[in-house]
Amino acid sequence: MANRMSKKLIRITLIIAVLALVGGALSCSSSLLSQKAPDFTLPTMTGANITLSELEGTPVVLNFWARSCGHCLTELPYFEAVAQESAGEIKVIAIDVGESVSTVQTFFGDYEPTMIVALDTIGEVFVSYCQGDNSRMYIPFTLFVDSEGIVQYIKVGAFQSETELWDTLDSVFETTAP
Repeated sequence: MANRMSKKLIRITLIIAVLALVGGALSCSSSLLSQKAPDFTLPTMTGANITLSELEGTPVVLNFWARSCGHCLTELPYFEAVAQESAGEIKVIAIDVGESVSTVQTFFGDYEPTMIVALDTIGEVFVSYCQGDNSRMYIPFTLFVDSEGIVQYIKVGAFQSETELWDTLDSVFETTAP
């Protein structure tokens, strides 16, 4: 009887230890906040490539979006306004997730955006950015990366207005809205 109780106690202890290790590993999903933004190179809508690390020295806003996302389409003009009004002092990269170049070009038609429209056709960059901060992989998903390449702010979900976006830029990058 004592031997059976001892074995049962050992099993329970092992189960608890395994669960603690698994739980600890899952909770260690690292947040990108205050970390160096993962570097990437993606093709753009214009046919050039954009590499995040080449933009160091300039604050960058990364916005992950897709045409199928209504909230993304609502806020996309806010990012375009920031790109236009910041006159290059802030780089805005709108990263379309999962769609082809031709699909995105058709969406914009004859309009040539000021913001950089990058294409993450297989979603690899999006997935790498979702670790810990956006594990459910929601879009829109926006990151504010300072001039040293450090992620300073993360927003999962849409900005409700251009004013909200400018207010966030002001608080994160200490800019002044036009």
